[in-house]
Order: sequence, then structure tokens, then C-alpha cells
Amino acid sequence: MLSEKITAEELSKIRSNITLTYGSRHFTKPIPKFELPEDGMPSDVAYQIIHDELNLDGNPTLNLASFVSTWMEPEAEKLMTQTLNKNYVDQDEYPQTTKIQNRCVNMLARLFNAPNKDTAIGTATVGSSEAIHLCGLSMKWHWRDRRQKDGLPHDKPNIVMGHNVQVCWEKFARYFEVEPRYVPLTNDRFIIGVDEALNLVDENTIGVVGILGSTYTGEFEPVQALNDALDKLNKKTGWDVPIHVDAASGGFVAPFLYPKLKWDFCLPWVRSINVSGHKYGLVYPGVGWAIWRDKNALHDDLIFHVNYLGGDEPTFNLNFSKGANNIIAQYYNFLRLGFSGYKNIMENLMTITKYLGNAINTIEELELVSDFNSLPLVCFKLKNPKNYTVFELSNQLRERGWVVPAYTMAPNAENVAVLRAVIREGFSLDMAEMLITDIQNALAKLKAIEAGIIKKIMPLGKNKKVTKIC
Repeated sequence: MLSEKITAEELSKIRSNITLTYGSRHFTKPIPKFELPEDGMPSDVAYQIIHDELNLDGNPTLNLASFVSTWMEPEAEKLMTQTLNKNYVDQDEYPQTTKIQNRCVNMLARLFNAPNKDTAIGTATVGSSEAIHLCGLSMKWHWRDRRQKDGLPHDKPNIVMGHNVQVCWEKFARYFEVEPRYVPLTNDRFIIGVDEALNLVDENTIGVVGILGSTYTGEFEPVQALNDALDKLNKKTGWDVPIHVDAASGGFVAPFLYPKLKWDFCLPWVRSINVSGHKYGLVYPGVGWAIWRDKNALHDDLIFHVNYLGGDEPTFNLNFSKGANNIIAQYYNFLRLGFSGYKNIMENLMTITKYLGNAINTIEELELVSDFNSLPLVCFKLKNPKNYTVFELSNQLRERGWVVPAYTMAPNAENVAVLRAVIREGFSLDMAEMLITDIQNALAKLKAIEAGIIKKIMPLGKNKKVTKIC
């Protein structure tokens, strides 16, 4: 998130000091918000100031907008606290942390069916965004080398993906000068279309992206069908267009809920996969993974061999220094849960998802958009949005503390507006029952507004409305 320095003129128009709740006990004057205070303060006071201000944030437990984990076991939190001061890149100083990362990469490579005859390779990242940039760079450099070897132009690379991709793919294309070629959605297809994608592929395509769990609807894109279609195209043309699987959300779901689904390295054209440890990997924010099917899939020239603090460190990342605690927490989950533990958790989340989805289906005004064969989430819309919108329903739920995002689909399905509830660990059946009750009450209130029993007050701000009883 970018932040801007406030100008002197703007500063004169706003309250630029923090007025303390307990100020009379500790201070005689306010504390500046946008410049360093002249003097320090006791640690407990600094804590209380920040603690009180953070109360204005939403409740993470009721935040159904995010895929990111909001709960971990106390033992995991203890390990994370104990390793906050370890820099993950200091391999000579913290060799055991490096070994733990290596073990995680090995576990993930095997979970994703990397071929036994080859040596898979991977790295921890800050999240899937960094992992996507790394995997995209490797695809671009491999494409460039093939073009140079054949004496062909290599200045117009493109990448093919559905218009439902997460914004990090748009960032990759812009930052690294790759033309994004988007497969548009339709009113009844909210993920990539195989034929439509293949029509966009040419000799300048560095790769095709398949998403294992669209952020819009939770659907898995047809990676196997993409693989089969690309196999025919590559053999016909002599091209070498690979697949990257964006498994940010689905990489820790599909192996446990859908073991027969073919989406990973069992498909020969899948060269790289990213996955977010801080989503269904069940770790707090700050860890992702990039995995390549073998050493040849990662372009060797992108690897830096750094002589840093006493030893050779092969690295491939956009960041350098990074806390080790999230990697340790990932390893904790792998040991603590094992395959059966992850499977049990994912099955439980799908049980809650099905309960919530079926309950929503019984509400006359609502229609389910997602299915029960993808991520643990419920995406739904209004059957008749003429009188009130999903955005107004979302605002009503926010009054009860629920964060249920409302949004329109990606091009060319912008006319479809939906709400989405992500089911994460920490969201129970009891909470699902409460959410259903609050949805029903919110709809009743919106109907009362429509009938004139309750009147709308003029908006207080952009897209924000309040109501009052007449």
C-alpha cells in the first residue's frame, strides 16, 4: 500500500494530533500524528495508544473477505515469537532455518507430484505475489533464450490468462514488460476458456496461467484441459509454451479434497506452481512458495550466488532480508497436522461451506453462484437486484460486524454483482448460523426500506449510507 506525505496546507485542515483517551494520566499535550514526537513515552503508553486505535479495524474472525489465515495454535505463535529476530537469508548464521525451508520445499514438491526422476527446486517467498513474479520471470527468460537461439526477435513477449486473475499478474506484466492477453469472461463462464486461451497463444507467448481457485468464485480452472490443448499446439508448431499454475488458494485444498484432480506436475506442461502458505496453508500472513518441476524449469541466470556474511548463498527473490518465523510456522503445521490433519481441516471447512451455501439457497431473494467442488467459499447474488443491491446488503452486514465483500465480476461479466464469504479455520457452524440470521434480517431491512417503512438518509460519504426508522 502506498502512502503519501501530507502537505502543510492539508495538515492545517485536519486534526494532526492524537488526542489520548488516557491523556490526563500521562500527558499534558497531544501527540503529533505525522511527524516524530519531540520526546519519547513509556512503553505501556505507546502500546495503549496503538492498541486503542487498532480497535477501529474490523474483527479478523468476522472478516469473510480474506483468504489469509487469522488463527494459529498457541504453540505456533510461541515459535513465531521466538524466531522474530532471525533473518531468513542469513544461512551461515541460521543453518537450521535453511534446512527447515529445504524440508518444506521437498514436502511441497512431493505433494504437487514433482517427477521422481528429476530434482524439483523451490523457494520461500513473502507471499504468492512474489512467487508469481519469480515464476513469470523464469518463463520470460526461457522464452527469450529460445528466440535468441533461433535468431528471432525477442522484444514482444506476452502471457495468456483469464480476466479473473489476481492483480499481482497485472503487476508482473507491467513491471516486467510482458503484454497481458486476457481471456474475457462471459455471463455464464467466470474462469478461463480453453479454446479462447489457445486462440491468444502465439510464438511470443511465454506461458499460459491456470488458476487453482479463482478469487471471484473459488472455481478451479481446467488445467488438465489446458495441458492437453497446449500439448497438441506445441507439437504442431514446435513452440514450447508452458503452464504456470497459480495455486495461491487451491494448492493446500486440492491435494486433500480432490486427490484425483490433475492440475500439478503430473501434467507435463506444468513447469511452475505458486502457493500461499498464509492462506489454506494455515499460516499467518507473510509466506508463500514458488516451486519448479525440475532445475531446468528455473532459468539458471536468475539465481544469484551471494557471498554474504561468510558463505555462498544461492538466492532467487525480489526481497532479501525477511523474518524466518513464517517459514518456521509453515513447518510447524506440516509436522503438527500431516496429510491427515490437513485433510480433516479441509473436509470440515467444506462441511461448513455446504451448510452455508445450502442455507443461502433456501433464501428466496438469493442465488448461489459457486459450487461445492472448489475452494471452501460461498459466492452468491441477488435474484432481482433492481430494488436494492449486493453492495447495500454488504453494508447492512457490516453494521453487525461481518465483512462480506460485494463486487462485480471481471470483464466481460461486469453486469454480474456478487457477495463472497470465504470459509477459513476459525469459522464455525454456529457462526454460519448467525451469518444466515443476519443475512435474513438485513434483507428484511432492505425490503422495509423499499416499502417505505424505513427511509434512507443521504449518504455520509462515498458509497456509505445509513438508515433510520420513521
